[in-house]
Amino acid sequence: MNENIAGIRKDYIQETLLEKNVADDPITQFSLWWNEAVKSEIEEVNAMTLATCSKDAIPSARIVLLKGFSIEGFTFFTNYQSHKGQNLHDNPHASLVFFWKELERQVRIDGTVEKINEQASDEYFASRPVASQIGAWSSPQSNVIENREVIEQNVLRFFGEFEKKPIVRPPHWGGYIVKPVSIEFWQGRSSRLHDRILYTLEEGKWTIKRLAP
Repeated sequence: MNENIAGIRKDYIQETLLEKNVADDPITQFSLWWNEAVKSEIEEVNAMTLATCSKDAIPSARIVLLKGFSIEGFTFFTNYQSHKGQNLHDNPHASLVFFWKELERQVRIDGTVEKINEQASDEYFASRPVASQIGAWSSPQSNVIENREVIEQNVLRFFGEFEKKPIVRPPHWGGYIVKPVSIEFWQGRSSRLHDRILYTLEEGKWTIKRLAP
């Protein structure tokens, strides 16, 4: 074992997370933590790990950006034909992880995944910078390409194609919503004896349980 890596550690001492202080439902609790994270000016506070699984149960994870949340779930956007898009087509379940190290907090979300409606995808796409809109057209995401010039040439081609007309959303690009069935809130505590509060959806109602650290 590499001793330099094994010796890296931090003691978590900022906050506690007790049952008597949490909200009755996890979306309200997430909103409280989200607002505190935003006020803390965490860089890319909406960055989250998205873990998906193939039809053969092979996992895959990457960082994506949260673009909205509500009582319905957590929304992000991507290319439907990408690796994660193919995973979600074959196996519509996913996990999300937020890690806000500045607050010594983590949130884990497990749930089912659906595409959001086309109007909502259109509206979000229209709000993106022009360069990002062109990028969605230009990248055959997750496919093998010969070199960087392939993307650069595609960008030039699509800028020319949309020079005199509105940039519409590509049919292969849009939003997904992760509808949670469980959400765990993790607050770092001293000596690795962390607080873990788990919300689980059971027969349409949320139950609250404490997990051992």
